[in-house]
Amino acid sequence: MKASTIVTLVIVVLLLNAGITLMLINAKSSPVQTGSAALVNAAKNERDTQITAAVKAVEEAVVSVNVTKVEVFNRGFRGFGFFDFFGYLPTERKVESLGSGVIYDPSGFIVTNAHVVTGAREITVVLPDKREFDARLIGIDEQHDIAKLKIEGSNLPYARLGESKDLIIGEWAIALGNPYGFLMSDSKPSVSVGVISAVNRSFAPQQDGRSYRGMIQTDAAVNQGNSGGPLVNIRGEVIGINTFIVSESGGNIGIGFAIPSHIVKQILAKL
Repeated sequence: MKASTIVTLVIVVLLLNAGITLMLINAKSSPVQTGSAALVNAAKNERDTQITAAVKAVEEAVVSVNVTKVEVFNRGFRGFGFFDFFGYLPTERKVESLGSGVIYDPSGFIVTNAHVVTGAREITVVLPDKREFDARLIGIDEQHDIAKLKIEGSNLPYARLGESKDLIIGEWAIALGNPYGFLMSDSKPSVSVGVISAVNRSFAPQQDGRSYRGMIQTDAAVNQGNSGGPLVNIRGEVIGINTFIVSESGGNIGIGFAIPSHIVKQILAKL
């Protein structure tokens, strides 16, 4: 064997040994990351899903509906002898409440539940970008629990009212709204995810005269303050307006109901 060939083989062996040595050193000095570290280091495109895309398409149009109502109650008039003849004096007090809504038209039309704004003296709408507007009540359908509001502004975000007649049991459902927003002083909506549990759920007429027919049932969490917010499909389309839950405790137990968007659109066209 020629001397040059022997020298070449020796150099190759030395390089291989050096490479193996470096690999072993790096393996000992760099422990493998598992668990949460692996999730934190996940690429952004692995975290972006159809759900996150649907939320982005709608969230800027989800608003807080802050309502001031005036309640009248009777206060006893006592201690003035014959003045008791006049009985009880009516007294007014302001009551504030909070609900949700969604802008469905770029000109500033908003849909929410009637029970959110019934009896309102003042309605203030707060957008996720913190802009505030005084809202006008354009129309209200107490029987079907739908109200139509209007704000005046420019560059208003809006969501598309989709189709609810072809919903699939088990498909994704995303609920947006402002549950307990008055506790958090934050105008950005909360998001909860579940599935369409059932469709065409109907209830006996309520004592207040409201009629809930053909409702969408979902296990996406719906809580106080979510009323009037949108239920969204994976395409980012509004398929319903979150309205109430069935719960003995008053908290979410995974049985929420939304008015289907095809019914909502029919009512809005008449208001």
